[in-house]
Amino acid sequence: MKRILIAVSGMTLLMNGFVYAQTETPVIDQRQMNQEQRIDQGISSGQLNRREARRLDRQQDRIDRMENRANSDDVVTGKERARIGAAQNRASRHIAREKHDRQGARHR
Repeated sequence: MKRILIAVSGMTLLMNGFVYAQTETPVIDQRQMNQEQRIDQGISSGQLNRREARRLDRQQDRIDRMENRANSDDVVTGKERARIGAAQNRASRHIAREKHDRQGARHR
């Protein structure tokens, strides 16, 4: 009984730490999700072709890796947030440019 109690309390502490690490950057996560939805919407509407979508997805993956690296020590500094924010700004501009250019899925 004592082992079970210790195991359950250990798992509870571990899960609390995991949840805290997941919610460390909610603004960055929300923005990342919005940009991924913009890419998906562009694919479904035909504003983005496969090549453009792949390029934008790779850029989102790089931003995700930046966030994971910054969050690896459970503290995201202001400098790290600024770098991630700048990368997200660039990605947002790239998404807008690719969605509004004259080429699309039907022209390739």
